[in-house]
Amino acid sequence: MNEKRHLFLVEDDLSFGAVLKSYLELNDFEVSWVDDGKLAIDRFRNSSYDLCLLDVMLPNLDGFTIGTEVRKIDPHIPFIFLTAKNLKEDVLRGYSIGADDYITKPFDTEVLLCKIKAILNRNKQHPKSRPTQYQLGNSVFDVSLRTISRENMEQKLSPKEADLLELLCQNKNELLLRETALLKIWGDDGYFTARSMDVYITKLRKYLANDSSVEIANIHGRGFLLKTD
Repeated sequence: MNEKRHLFLVEDDLSFGAVLKSYLELNDFEVSWVDDGKLAIDRFRNSSYDLCLLDVMLPNLDGFTIGTEVRKIDPHIPFIFLTAKNLKEDVLRGYSIGADDYITKPFDTEVLLCKIKAILNRNKQHPKSRPTQYQLGNSVFDVSLRTISRENMEQKLSPKEADLLELLCQNKNELLLRETALLKIWGDDGYFTARSMDVYITKLRKYLANDSSVEIANIHGRGFLLKTD
């Protein structure tokens, strides 16, 4: 029998939290639920989870701060923000922290369930031929360490930055379609995820800016091209 995947839920609405916890448990997940932001970090640190569901508007400590701290403790843990905050700035902030998805309330619990399963299934896949390093001009991108290194410089990448750069490397000197990158990394090709990806592309360009032999070109209306000599 397969071991249940363990979800970490941080939600201060007691009624909604109880309903969501029960729904996820009925769908064969183990769920640990915290209703106060200040308790979340210690609870997360003291157990092992497969995915986090984080409300943003919480008492004492907001979900964005929790997401940032969670990333420091476990850089690879996927998480989803569940929130009524739907301003563009909030959505972009959520993705910039490294969220795998940002879902605004009210939402369909079946859709949430599908997103959770898609993220967990994607994280289980480890292609046998996946390289651990890529040479990018004068720099070396280490996939497992999530670093770009050259001479005495080392740049640490966020999980999303590393995933996007790895996908670009896998398609080096070939067009990477925007839709392909969005669906493979974010599982969604909507407006807000597309804007979030543009932010990550800008960051990657900055990290590689000192090497004229490497360029991430924008192919207007289609996608991106990682050019290397």
